[in-house]
Amino acid sequence: MANLPVLTEFFYDVLSPYSYLAFEVIHRYKPVWNINLKLKPMLLGRVMKSSGNSPPGLVPNKRNYMGQDLKRLQKYFQVPLFLPDNLMDFIMKGGSVNAQRFITAIDILKPEYLENITRAIWQRLYEQHKDISTSASFREAAESIGIENDVLERSLIMMNEDKVEQRLHKYTEEALDYGAFGAPMIVAHINNKPEVFFGSDRFELLAHVLGKKWLGPVPKDAPFSN
Repeated sequence: MANLPVLTEFFYDVLSPYSYLAFEVIHRYKPVWNINLKLKPMLLGRVMKSSGNSPPGLVPNKRNYMGQDLKRLQKYFQVPLFLPDNLMDFIMKGGSVNAQRFITAIDILKPEYLENITRAIWQRLYEQHKDISTSASFREAAESIGIENDVLERSLIMMNEDKVEQRLHKYTEEALDYGAFGAPMIVAHINNKPEVFFGSDRFELLAHVLGKKWLGPVPKDAPFSN
């Protein structure tokens, strides 16, 4: 009997550029490694606060390193990611909470759109340097990937409802229970045991525990969206 796909949870927040890198790579490997990928939008700010961590953008040395690091990583992973000049202002004004709510509403209503709407939001922030906090921005993102108008309108209403807050709280608490202190957090369930990986640079280790091969950031014949 063929091996069943390995349940692999991906906890993320669209504010995290490292999550964007990891998101694209793990989707390329989804068929290569035979994983059952479960995307779980969470609230990065709540994870940071609960774990006692500080965002790299608020620590000068971390922020300076991150800028240099991401220039290297976007070339290596072949993901067009460029930090906007006003990122710190955006963070201080509320960051990605509205975006995470909208993404979660889409997930509840039409989970088949979750991957593409997440990617569209990331592209707005880190490629196009556009807003990701208003209803107008969410309309543009949804329309760019062909989400039906009725689903879009329902999502814009639902994003402010309790069911969305409850889902975000649930996924955030799950991440914290796994020991999250930032994003992304990848959890592979192997032999009924969760194997936890933090960041966008642990794919070789993930391949090792899965018993698979790491074939570089763009494995041959894998889906490639960028």
